[in-house]
Amino acid sequence: MKKVIFFILPGFLLLFSSCQKKQKPNVLFILVDDLGWNDLGCYGSTFYESPNIDKLAQSAIKFTDAYAAGSVCSPTRAALMTGKHPARIGITDWIPGRGDKGHKLKTPPILDQLPLEEYTMAEAFRDNGYSTFFAGKWHLGDKGFFPEDQGFDINIGGNHTGSPRGGYYSPYKNPQLPDGPKGEYLTDRLASETIKFIENNRKSKDKKPFFAYLSFYAVHSPIQGCNRYVEKLREKAKNLPAAPDSGYVKERDAYTKTQQNNPRYASMVYAMDENVGRVIAKLKELGVYDNTIIVFTSDNGGLSTLYRQGAPTSLYPLRAGKGWYYEGGIRIPLIIKPTANKNKAEVVSQPVVSMDLYPTLIDLAGLKPVKDQYVDGIDLVPAMEGKKLKRDALFWHYPHYHGSGWTPGAAIKKGDWKLIEFYEYDETELYNTQNDISEKNNLIKTYPEKADSLKNLLREKQKEVGAKFPVLKNTINQ
Repeated sequence: MKKVIFFILPGFLLLFSSCQKKQKPNVLFILVDDLGWNDLGCYGSTFYESPNIDKLAQSAIKFTDAYAAGSVCSPTRAALMTGKHPARIGITDWIPGRGDKGHKLKTPPILDQLPLEEYTMAEAFRDNGYSTFFAGKWHLGDKGFFPEDQGFDINIGGNHTGSPRGGYYSPYKNPQLPDGPKGEYLTDRLASETIKFIENNRKSKDKKPFFAYLSFYAVHSPIQGCNRYVEKLREKAKNLPAAPDSGYVKERDAYTKTQQNNPRYASMVYAMDENVGRVIAKLKELGVYDNTIIVFTSDNGGLSTLYRQGAPTSLYPLRAGKGWYYEGGIRIPLIIKPTANKNKAEVVSQPVVSMDLYPTLIDLAGLKPVKDQYVDGIDLVPAMEGKKLKRDALFWHYPHYHGSGWTPGAAIKKGDWKLIEFYEYDETELYNTQNDISEKNNLIKTYPEKADSLKNLLREKQKEVGAKFPVLKNTINQ
């Protein structure tokens, strides 16, 4: 009898192991609002502290040249959900946008919601047997276009607003988020709701794989620090050297902050990081960390540039910030941890963009791609395996005005070269971002043929996605 058991047991273990391997991976997608490229320790910040995200980056894949699909939130959020360029969808500004009052260009209209006809990332996972969960900022439409209408089984806090209406402390004034006890911090609450969902998912009888989308309102304005850490970071700020250039440099009609020294903003980053750590710790406690894909990223560059002085962060050496198509406005952090990734940091320096994350997650999860879905995004798995991506260029289209001082324009990046158009001024700038990451040296007069080539390619790309353009107000009725 013992011999029979001896021979049966290895076969049973092999079968059990095979079943384990066939389990679909879980997905945790973490999106931070307005987090700049170097607002984390692992991306170069020496003032902000992000120990948990830094640790995640050490056992994951860090992208050094990741770009947002837009320099403001709603376009990028729509691109993440669909794998499509914002101009193809028709959402090229934050919803509902700033308007063009007082300006010389009439800007094109945008959609005020992500169309229900779009097949979203959440719907793809739900239709493949996943439990889907959303917590935090949505900003892709009002009632009827909320997360629960776009593929999420559960929605905690997601609605049409772009910032926390009641601020970061309860009461939140958010119909989709019941108030917590007085003094509760919104960033803590959203992480707690995500943890609760993961725990309930593991307790459920069917134990479906989960797709959890934790979309922090932080670090978007209002800049309300986490009281647990403000004083600590205020003391740290006292030891900083004096800010260069008196703390600001001019950017056309705006001002760009040149040093990270705001303790309230730093405390928001710290609290966000702490809560990322809490969620990851829960995954490990429940034994599902190794079988969970984690994506950590931002929706646009940090808020470093405004019409007035007083922006909360600095992205130096990158130029400008949120709203702009200089590197500071669109270059963002991106970290991806596949399942059971080897405990060694890896770096990808190829340019990637928000639209790529949908097809990448479909591949990493082993799901079947949806035909004609993410037509503008490409799968990043080859890059994660050390291969070169097949892509000719990235381009951006923002034909609107923004409170950062940005005026309607567009940009394209191919290889080391980047061209930016400013429609209001009828000006074009050309930079080599490999040699000049700060975009200080406009090479338009030195390399006119390169500029013409990029401009022609940009026009082709804009035509392909059906991009809409602003027009002079005094020519509208002519």
